[in-house]
Amino acid sequence: MRPIIYLLIIVSFTITSCANSQVKQANTVKMDSTNKENPVFSQQDPAGKTDTSKAEISNEEWKKILPADVYYIAREKGTERAFTGKYWDHKEGGTYYCQACRSPLFNSNGKFDSNCGWPSFFEPISKGSIIYAPDNTHGMKRTEVMCGKCKAHLGHVFDDGPPPTGLRYCINSVILDFSAGSGGEKAKDAEKKIDNKQ
Repeated sequence: MRPIIYLLIIVSFTITSCANSQVKQANTVKMDSTNKENPVFSQQDPAGKTDTSKAEISNEEWKKILPADVYYIAREKGTERAFTGKYWDHKEGGTYYCQACRSPLFNSNGKFDSNCGWPSFFEPISKGSIIYAPDNTHGMKRTEVMCGKCKAHLGHVFDDGPPPTGLRYCINSVILDFSAGSGGEKAKDAEKKIDNKQ
């Protein structure tokens, strides 16, 4: 009888260890510009222009590509808790990108401290980088903002921001990726060139 009990304990321990290992691996998936599993990541050509073609794939495909926390925000229009995201109090200079498709969204020059608990910007990096939709959920009238390339939910825009725009783009940190340095200005200039051609 004892060998059977020992065998059951060993099998149970092995199954639990494997399951925990798989959960850890799933939680450590990091989306970055070198991730070849994401076919919609924006790439820059040698001239510094960003691929702005629209990313039209199903939510089932997104679920295979994105980590669970990014999928929840991007495709299910979730919201992270205030003051918990990695960029709400971030001060470094550079460019903020969509975590789902790597499209440039905001420049650090447009970021400000709103004390709302989420990263806040007074303008996007270009007109085409953001798209808008009415959001009347939860008994409120708001304007949802989404990535112009892949339509990932980013957050909302409000009219209580600072000059010169008077807008506050309230964005979830989970859906943002960041690249430090002067590349922010280069990306902004590249996006302006794209906007002028459209």
